[in-house]
Amino acid sequence: MGTRALPEKEWFRIGEVAELVGVRPHVLRYWENEFSQLRPRKTRGAHRQYHRRDVQLALFLRELLHERGLTVAGAKKVLRERARHEEVAARAPELELRADLVEVRRRLVDLLGELETNDEQDAVVHAAVTVAAPARRR
Repeated sequence: MGTRALPEKEWFRIGEVAELVGVRPHVLRYWENEFSQLRPRKTRGAHRQYHRRDVQLALFLRELLHERGLTVAGAKKVLRERARHEEVAARAPELELRADLVEVRRRLVDLLGELETNDEQDAVVHAAVTVAAPARRR
């Protein structure tokens, strides 16, 4: 199947989607029952309106089922794995930021330790100077 560009709009009727995907409308309705990710909204008159991402998913389903020859169960497995990969990819920046924050915290704790060590050394030096120098009387 050649990659066909989607028209520049957000919502599509079932007939438009069927034509774009290359299947009959009843196939799309069947896929709605089998794949929970494919959920067009329904108007008051119960007409289906597919969002752009639904159309892209239907195109992907057609590729999996018709071109790769997967079963419905196999396509579901691919969609689950795809969702897992997308979730990991979406969390990657968060995990990277968390690692950066842990490193910043470690550096701050090290710096605080150095400051406390310097304060203790300064206190010892100050005490030694105070003890060594006789008090001046006027």
